[in-house]
Amino acid sequence: MAFAHLRVVITAAGRDFGRTLALRFAARGAEVHLSARTPEAAARVREEIIGQGHDPARVHAHACDLTDPASVRAFAAAVAARGHIDVLVNNGARYQHGPDLLSASDEDVVETLASGATGTVLVTKAFLPLLLESDRPDIVTMVSGCGEHGNHRSDAHDAFYAAKSAQAGFTETLSRRLRGRGVRVISLYPPDFDNHDPLSPAWEEAPRTAKDPLTAQSLVDCVFFAIGQPRDCFIKSFHFEQV
Repeated sequence: MAFAHLRVVITAAGRDFGRTLALRFAARGAEVHLSARTPEAAARVREEIIGQGHDPARVHAHACDLTDPASVRAFAAAVAARGHIDVLVNNGARYQHGPDLLSASDEDVVETLASGATGTVLVTKAFLPLLLESDRPDIVTMVSGCGEHGNHRSDAHDAFYAAKSAQAGFTETLSRRLRGRGVRVISLYPPDFDNHDPLSPAWEEAPRTAKDPLTAQSLVDCVFFAIGQPRDCFIKSFHFEQV
């Protein structure tokens, strides 16, 4: 499926799964606005995409600190200068490890909640006007299995669980409230997954089985499947069996 007609915004795309999404959307022809906490991190991914032969005019790097409302507003304003967007991917959230509540500092707790919970709300609020200008607006949020009610399988810190639970509640409400305006709100709840580069030549050589961990490739496929559906098809969430 080609996405040459799409303008896509991806938060926290300087590394890991955000980088993977930026590479894959660009490979499908989308115009990509990628953000990272530092301009250097965003620029590195932009150069990587351009190095794969993509038009520099369709790959944009932005700095955005999800814990800073002014930074989020500046990011949205920079994107708005180039027109509407069709897809917003809320990928950013600081991970905090440690099943002991006392293992994290107060500053760690505040930043974890601010990036994952407050940041997701602020980014969605800032970009919603640009999405409403599209005839096919989609909001994709990478929540986590930690956002599922009753999940206890992760070694993530309680603050990360709290941030992801907030994301889950936010997207649930947003999905109902924006459906009438034609905005699809799609949430993914993956467990920990293998983020090997899905663009490497060796990727397709190793078939995946039920015994293998979930891969970034599978999550990308879920995202592309959901946004590629006709506009009467609202896929609200993807939940995954966890070992």
